[in-house]
Order: sequence, then structure tokens, then C-alpha cells
Amino acid sequence: MRTTRTAAALLAALTLAVAGCSSSGGKHSEDGPAGKDSGRSATTPRLKIAMVTHSGQGDTFWDIVQSGAKQAAAKDNVQFLYSADEEGKEQAQLVQAAIDKKVDGIVVTLAKPDAVRAVVKKAVAAGIPVVTINSGAQYSKEVGALGHIGQDESVAGRAVGDELNARGRKKALCVIHEQGNVSLEDRCAGVKKTFKGTVENLNVDGTNTPATASSIEAKLQADKDIDTVVTLGAPIADAAVKAKGDAGSKAEVDTFDLNAAVVRSLKAKDVGFAVDQQPYLQGYLAVDELWLYRTNLNVLGGGRPVLTGPAIVTGKDVPALEKYTARGTR
Repeated sequence: MRTTRTAAALLAALTLAVAGCSSSGGKHSEDGPAGKDSGRSATTPRLKIAMVTHSGQGDTFWDIVQSGAKQAAAKDNVQFLYSADEEGKEQAQLVQAAIDKKVDGIVVTLAKPDAVRAVVKKAVAAGIPVVTINSGAQYSKEVGALGHIGQDESVAGRAVGDELNARGRKKALCVIHEQGNVSLEDRCAGVKKTFKGTVENLNVDGTNTPATASSIEAKLQADKDIDTVVTLGAPIADAAVKAKGDAGSKAEVDTFDLNAAVVRSLKAKDVGFAVDQQPYLQGYLAVDELWLYRTNLNVLGGGRPVLTGPAIVTGKDVPALEKYTARGTR
């Protein structure tokens, strides 16, 4: 597995995580008693930490993020609250709900910063420490967050462009599954910066898998020069593989993000490579950072972004990953 130097340095942090926790989906969830299945928890005072993301229904990426967050919460004697909405206005309302609950910390994504920046600043003004994860790193400092945990999406996109060059690709279709998400747009823009071939963006509704597959299929049928489909989320990769087959295309499907289905597709050579930003680590470190700040005034990275990726994963990495994806931690 090839990683950037910053991401490689963080791989050691995975030893913090105890494997074996299960994933859970849904728009709202709350953990059970801390430490119930993970041994003795911290003896520090019980804290309440909320995570509010822009996840859409059925996005397994966020199940993995929650797995990491729940493991850290169990270790740290934290009550973990999760909620999500893909619409910026509704996500802002969920942040307000967390403020109203007087939580001890908030983890939030900034995929649609214009919609949530005001309420995040309101949380900070109320004395609630905030950590941003996954999306909108460039807005983290502006809203007053302690720091950001995730990958630099432009850097990740450039890494994909380099990989496509190494594979001799000439024309890529970059599939944006959530219009207006700044991180997804940064990924495609990053690909364009380093890829020597042509990149065309395609906007689809990622919450409608059949429609997404149909849109990709139609594009592949209309343009036989497309030799690569780059999807920006693991669930979209499945739709692209189906679309490729239905279109009779020989294009390679490559994707951002990793889950069990993508690992199986890498093994079957239905997907050429994936970009792993380590979502389990994002959830784990975010909760841990808020606990460390509340109990010892520690700030990971000194307030600078803590990078969890990108890492390019190919079929040869599958044997090392399979047991962890089965546990819901990769």
C-alpha cells in the first residue's frame, strides 16, 4: 500500500484501535454503556460528544467512521451521539440540537460550509469545542474548530491523477454523487491537475443507485474513448461496475474510499484501485481528540490538519485488509 508520508505516519495510530466493534447505520444513533464490550473505560468524568455529518442514506463509509468513534467513546467513558443529513440546512439544525443538549464536544463535517458555518461558530461561542472531519478542511480554522482530521482532497485527487498516468489511461469520467459537496469537487479538480489525459465530470444523484448506474452507462455508451470511471465514494463504485458491464465498456473502474464491497471488487479485479482515507481512524481520532482536550487540554497536530490519507490500495493489498473489512473497521 502506497501512502503519502503524512498518511504513513498516522498508520501507526491504528494500533490504538481495538478491532472487533460492529458498524451501525442510520441517521441517528446513540451508543450503549461505555466499555460494555471493550474492557475497562477511562476513569475521567462521563462526557457527551455529538457527531453530525452530511451522510446520505446507505453510505457505508459513515458506518466505518462511527465504528471508530464508538470504539474511542467506549475507551474514553464518552456517551456518543450520532446524527446526519445530506442537506446542509438540516445538518445545521442537527448541530443546533447538539448545542441544545449541552454536549461536551461536537464532531462535524463541512461538506456544505455555507449552510453550517454559522451554527458551528455558535457552538464554539457557547464554549463547546469542535473538531471537523472528512470535509471542508479549509474552513475548519475559520469556524473556530480545534483542528481537522481527514485527507487533503486536492492532494488525494492529484494522487489519483498520477496513478492514472502510471496506468496509461487517456480519458476519465469523474462521477460526482452529491452536487455542491466541496470535497467531491476538490477531488475531481485534483485529478485534473495531474492527469495528462482528459477528465470529464458527471453529476449524479448518489442516493438513487439505479439512476446513477443508468447515467454512467449512458455516458459510456455515448463516448467509447472513456477508459476510466473514477467514482468518489465506495457505494458508487458498485453502480459503476454494473454500468460498465451493461454498456459493454472496457473502461477501468477506480474509486475513492474503501469498504468491504470495494475490497471484494479489488480481489475480483472489477475495480483497479481505491483511495483509502481511513474513515475508522477519522472517527476514532475525532472523539479521542475531544476527550483529550476536555481532560487535559491536548490538541492533536497543534491545531493543524491531521491527515489520514490518501493511500492507494490495489488487489495485492486485499489479503491484508479482508479480516478488517469483515469487522467493519476498514
